[in-house]
Amino acid sequence: MASKTNVWSTAARDIGRLLVDERGATAIEYALIASGIGAAIMTIVFGVGQTVVNNLYNRIASAL
Repeated sequence: MASKTNVWSTAARDIGRLLVDERGATAIEYALIASGIGAAIMTIVFGVGQTVVNNLYNRIASAL
């Protein structure tokens, strides 16, 4: 059976490794950047889309 000191030192070492590990932080940063770019694209598309509907489709409808 493992001694209490050994268990605590192993747990402390594992927690220390977890706190300095930055691999997940990089993935989260990339996800935040991608969602920001996606939100910007959606805003632009909806803004331009309304302009296209008002100008292009109305011109075509009046020409027919």
